[in-house]
Amino acid sequence: MEIPENQIILKKIAEEVGVTPRQAAETLRLLEEGGTVPFIARYRKEATGNLDEVQIRDIDEKRVYYRELMERKGVILNSIGEQGKLNPELKARIEGCYEKTELEDLYLPYRPKRKTKATVAIEKGLEPLARFIYEQAPGNSTIEALAAEFISAEKGVASADEALEGALHIIAEWVSENAGFRKGLREMMLRDGLVASRALKGKEEEKTKFEMYYDFREPVAVIPSHRMLAIRRGEEEKVLAFSIEIDEGKALSYLNGQVIRDSRSVFVPYLEKAIKDSYSRLLNPSIQTEVRLALKRQADEEAIKVFDENLKNLLLAPPAGPITVIGIDPGMRTGCKVAVISETGKLLENTTIYPTEPRNDVAGATKTLMTLIQKYKISGIAIGNGTGSRETEGVVRNMFREQKVKGIFCAVVNEAGASVYSASDIAREEFPDLDLTVRGAISIARRLQDPLAELVKIDPKSIGVGQYQHDVDQKRLKQGLDGTVESCVNRVGVDLNTASFALLRYVAGINESVARKVVKYREEQGAFRSRQSLLNISGFGEKTFQQAAGFLRIKKGENPLDGTAVHPESYPVVEKMASSLGLKVAELIENAKVIQSLDIKRFVDERTGVYTLSDIREELLKPGRDPREKFVAATFREDVKEITDLQEGMILEGTVTNVTNFGAFVDIGVHQDGLVHISELSNKFIKDPKEAVQVGEVVKVKVLSVDLPMRRISLSRKALLPLAGAETQKGDRKETQNPAGPLSLSE
Repeated sequence: MEIPENQIILKKIAEEVGVTPRQAAETLRLLEEGGTVPFIARYRKEATGNLDEVQIRDIDEKRVYYRELMERKGVILNSIGEQGKLNPELKARIEGCYEKTELEDLYLPYRPKRKTKATVAIEKGLEPLARFIYEQAPGNSTIEALAAEFISAEKGVASADEALEGALHIIAEWVSENAGFRKGLREMMLRDGLVASRALKGKEEEKTKFEMYYDFREPVAVIPSHRMLAIRRGEEEKVLAFSIEIDEGKALSYLNGQVIRDSRSVFVPYLEKAIKDSYSRLLNPSIQTEVRLALKRQADEEAIKVFDENLKNLLLAPPAGPITVIGIDPGMRTGCKVAVISETGKLLENTTIYPTEPRNDVAGATKTLMTLIQKYKISGIAIGNGTGSRETEGVVRNMFREQKVKGIFCAVVNEAGASVYSASDIAREEFPDLDLTVRGAISIARRLQDPLAELVKIDPKSIGVGQYQHDVDQKRLKQGLDGTVESCVNRVGVDLNTASFALLRYVAGINESVARKVVKYREEQGAFRSRQSLLNISGFGEKTFQQAAGFLRIKKGENPLDGTAVHPESYPVVEKMASSLGLKVAELIENAKVIQSLDIKRFVDERTGVYTLSDIREELLKPGRDPREKFVAATFREDVKEITDLQEGMILEGTVTNVTNFGAFVDIGVHQDGLVHISELSNKFIKDPKEAVQVGEVVKVKVLSVDLPMRRISLSRKALLPLAGAETQKGDRKETQNPAGPLSLSE
């Protein structure tokens, strides 16, 4: 019995993702019904068998891949059918193909093409001669004699040699369009090929960042994505040229073995000539292009994964919480813009101070800051890490000492993307009458309070935690980054009464239009008192409510469960739990002794299984728990402010700003991040820098070298770690007196 095609695809998806066919089928069903990845991962664990977001996103990507493949099959079958060339064998091969590259290989001989040497030869009537040579079946006359029969002044064949040349062109094209040969040669190039780069003429002696690639070779099979992307960047900038090298003799030997049936036959010289022409003129350039594209796709995927991971760690960086903050956007000639931000992210006051060159008005700056601190009961000061940040930080810390300021901390905040936010439509909507630089100071302050709530307002590509992000597939990059932001927002949860529309739009099931309606409703009707009232908003239907409600929190609402991650559809189950103990729901929440004593299996029913009940129990123990770690801040050395202040052997504290495949960049407070190469990250062998550090982590490093002309700083973390095998700690964390607050905020 023939297996239906959808069952074949289901089996393939399950195998490729590493799940059971049932898990794949249920997940596909939920996705087809409009389920979002965060919702399915969190609230449909029984259906999926507890698959995580990564697995569900993989299944979704495979779903799209095979849908496109099926659509392409239909187009190809119609095209070949219209040509009258679709025989049963070819149709079966196409229908049985589940790989896009192989599908295009099968279509290649039938694809409409421009005039080629082969098509010209076919027009001259030389195909029978080519077929005779290719099929290698001895006839009654010699090849030369047969070729002479095709001489025709009318068709433009002047001699037997011309006839033979045309026939070999036809054979060369047949060889180049054979799907099996292409697959074999492609696999050979991927397995045995070398990526070879060289400096373009005139660039050989030029000092550039691509010097290591001026005469470079590395196997296709193992070249890391960052080197592949660097080579492509060098080619784009007209510094490098690169190609895929392969042993021609080995390639020709493979092709000869596929075509030639008898190495002693009279056809061999002709076939070898046609095969060599096919390889050098058609196959090698074509397969080279395919392999170059495959390497780019692979490098893109790796780079996007790096970006995704860095972005996730940055978005989930510990928040200082709902505290009153002074944000300072440092500057020199134009001064430092100062913004005072309330616990809920509202602007209270803004001004400008001039503590740095050229005015050096430290006394005036100190007076202004002290006035603001006393007026608004400030808990923290956030300083952007741009030009003048170290000088400004020094002024603030001196003020703390001289004025004996207690209970306030100062932190340097990564301001990457703040200028993008300042000039954005969102910033103009929030603060239409404010200068760009003041908006920047506001963003810096809010980043300290809650990085996630503020960073969602910025295009992820502008945050600066990627690896060659401008060189990769931009559509795929956006898709990946949007998924990462969505995942982080829903993992933390959103305070329905303080969240901006920019944050709400990433909640599962909510788009920008609905997010704006939620904010407008809140402004007109006042704070939400229950999740159920969301259904009063135009466009917020039952499906949107199902997808979004569990990720939206209401503190001190009418129903205590509205402040938790328990989904409204599970409220009846919690009510049963409470009732079985003779308690109200509010009395059950955070009642650890009672909750731990519950036998959750008693509450399993058709809709609610053990996975969901376990999640409910954990949520009741710690309702609305923020999964992010507690806030920590790096302390920069006061005597190190510029790259010229660095000396080999110095031990510094800094914050990891970016993690790539080859190492991690660390902000040590000198306006130029230092690189900790992968070999200097850990005291044990690691394949991936992310095994040792993550974006946002505070680490101690040792200065190995400083290249002032190139502004390169080489650092080591390994030098400060115990010997391999000894007890090690990830990072050198130290908490401030302000632990992370609860959920996301920002107006």
